[in-house]
Amino acid sequence: MQRLFFLCAFLYCISTNTTAQDCNITFKGRIIDFHDKTPIYGASIFVLNLNRYTTSDIDGVFEINNLCKGRIIIEIKHLSCDTKQITIDINKNISEDIFLEHHLEELNEVILKASTKTEQSSVEQSIKKAVIEQFTDKSLGDALKTISGVSALSTGNSIVKPMIHGLHSSRLLIINNNVRMYDQEWGDEHAPNIDINASDRIDVIKGANTLKYGSDAIGGLILLRPKKYAIKDSLFGSTLTSFNSNGLGGNLNSEIIKTYKSGYYTKIQMNYKQFGDFEAPNYNLTNSGIKSLNGSVQFGYNSFEKGFDAYYSYVNNEFGILQSSHIGNVNDLVNAINSEQPRIIEDFSYTINAPKQSIVHHLAKIEAYKRYKGFGKLTVQYDFQINRRKEFDLRRGGLKNTPVIDLRLFTTSIQPNLQIDYFDDLKINTGLLFRYQQNDAISGTGTSPLIPDFDKFDAGIYAIGNYNLSETTEISAGFRYDFSDINARKEYNVTDWQETYNYDELFPEFENGDISGTDIPTNPRFTYHNISASLGLSKKFDNNMQLLANYGLASRVPNPSELFSDGLHHSAARIETGLLTIGKEIANKFVLSLEKNNNDFGFIISPYYKHINGFTQLIPIGITTTIRGAFPVWEYNQVAAQIFGIDIDVNKKISTNFSYSGSLSLLQGDNLTDDIPLIHMPAANFSNRVSYINANLNQLTIRLSQKTILQQNSYPDYNFFTYNATLQENVFVDISSTPPSYSLFGLHTSAVFKLFNKGSLKLEFNIENMFNVSYREHLNRLRYFTDDLGRNYNLKLKINY
Repeated sequence: MQRLFFLCAFLYCISTNTTAQDCNITFKGRIIDFHDKTPIYGASIFVLNLNRYTTSDIDGVFEINNLCKGRIIIEIKHLSCDTKQITIDINKNISEDIFLEHHLEELNEVILKASTKTEQSSVEQSIKKAVIEQFTDKSLGDALKTISGVSALSTGNSIVKPMIHGLHSSRLLIINNNVRMYDQEWGDEHAPNIDINASDRIDVIKGANTLKYGSDAIGGLILLRPKKYAIKDSLFGSTLTSFNSNGLGGNLNSEIIKTYKSGYYTKIQMNYKQFGDFEAPNYNLTNSGIKSLNGSVQFGYNSFEKGFDAYYSYVNNEFGILQSSHIGNVNDLVNAINSEQPRIIEDFSYTINAPKQSIVHHLAKIEAYKRYKGFGKLTVQYDFQINRRKEFDLRRGGLKNTPVIDLRLFTTSIQPNLQIDYFDDLKINTGLLFRYQQNDAISGTGTSPLIPDFDKFDAGIYAIGNYNLSETTEISAGFRYDFSDINARKEYNVTDWQETYNYDELFPEFENGDISGTDIPTNPRFTYHNISASLGLSKKFDNNMQLLANYGLASRVPNPSELFSDGLHHSAARIETGLLTIGKEIANKFVLSLEKNNNDFGFIISPYYKHINGFTQLIPIGITTTIRGAFPVWEYNQVAAQIFGIDIDVNKKISTNFSYSGSLSLLQGDNLTDDIPLIHMPAANFSNRVSYINANLNQLTIRLSQKTILQQNSYPDYNFFTYNATLQENVFVDISSTPPSYSLFGLHTSAVFKLFNKGSLKLEFNIENMFNVSYREHLNRLRYFTDDLGRNYNLKLKINY
């Protein structure tokens, strides 16, 4: 009886309490676009904990009645918008605006399409992750050569610098995870210190839409992008390994990614690569091995309204340089040119001896962003890089293990950027740049530093606008101003300062003390003001046709090597001389691109023209004798130049399983001042590829490829005579003539197998230089000493998990 009494009392209390609740509360709201504050019609509003549902009307308004006091959880959905979930405590009638974002691709995993571009009016091409993985054990320059108009200036087979339309080094901007690379890029034999395995996509921008990253992209811009991850709880990764018959080496790359529904993510990636001596078709290339250890860590938070990304990468490369290319004097060069094979051929070895390069590069950045309703997105990025380059020559005694060049370059910058997307048809991107560099020529090398100590400050401001004239036409325009200040400390030979270059009259303000022996201390300091601009047009037609037109005004200040180089560049076996009189380069660039992109047929036809005032080139001017012998002297000078050409790409789907793609690149570079061709211009080349792909048969892929490089017949004549002490006579040194044409064929095969529930195994087998052709590439700086690489069998295995 007592139990029954308490039960009735309890039920009465509950009933009384329920009756007392206020369940007449109304929640009104509006669903609004985050960018332009326009109402969103048809959004679904679902009260999760009450199982109630409504939609927004044409004004974006919704209303939910008869709510009780307490906490409600609301989920808002709309087509092409990111789903949003909010929690609200209700104790009275309320009204609230809810903002949704239409740009879903910024939150979720990027799906690459042919139309995905940095700017809609940009003339650019991209390579995707699948292509990057084919070059997992090679360099950035090797991967980019698959794009028409992109070639490479190489030193042997491992040091590869990308070229766009014949321009390289300081004329190319390489942006790695939104950080501009500074890694002593001025040298012809200084390859970018980048592990391409850390990237998900690489864009090559040939046109003018590069002002956000700098004023000096006369050649173009290379943009390495990381992967964006979906906002969900997931743990996944992959391991890719390869083995090559040529060089008896390979690569091991592994990465693991953890993402969270909250928006946080983290990624760890490691890569190790090692090769021994490579081989040409008929002999070993002694001391041509590679050893490389790379890693990167990424951590961040990604939501639409705010987020951050922290990134660090470490690259440690050791490159052997062909032992036969180490010449003691110019007579060794003559003997090498006249010899059919290298003067030193030894048995295969993994040992890397001098001459060699050892480079360590650290890159770190942190980037944070915040979006403001009805206005835009503010991003602030801070980054720094430390590059340590050591070049080892053949030395004896106590200096045997001491580098002849030891440079440490520190670079740090801060970059605020504001994207304004308030207007329907107009998007504005504007920002600032502040950068500081310090180069330290490490003492103790026993030689005069090729590049002196210097400090450099850069500041810039830019604004770029993209305006939709109609549904099919968009124009873009940009403007950028940069200020640079270079402050160097350097000792000059008194004879050079006063007599050879007349600097005592041209730059008396640089003298910084009394003459000591044969040297005079100086403090060269230069300031520059740069103006650059761009103009672009994009017009779409029927049948997926599109016309792009770009104009760009680019300005480049001289790099430290062009101003201050002074001495023997050991890895190049030549005396290099910079001049304080070198000024800015100013280029006017015109690029057109007619593109068609259908599933069955597509093409890109892209002619271009560049006129460059003050084009700085490094050319041979004669011979000088040092205590080690006679060496060629290469000196920087400036001329008026023009470069023009055309890139053509074609792709055709032949049948369900067969397809064809091909490309053609033609280029002409002229020294207008001297009415002769420019040095180191790429030759005409074309390629063809036929592919068989069967998605139903383990994604079986078989591809035959061919690439032909024609002989470069347009080159300047810098040949000379020199005295050969052995022969006791003058000998002719032919350093200008180019090697004959060559064609290379390759085979690529791959298949994918299901490994376990969510994993897969991909097997690849490739043959490069299938017919073991002996050839020499005129843009390979070691072509005087040896043939290029022979046949290579390549096996790759990738596990996704």
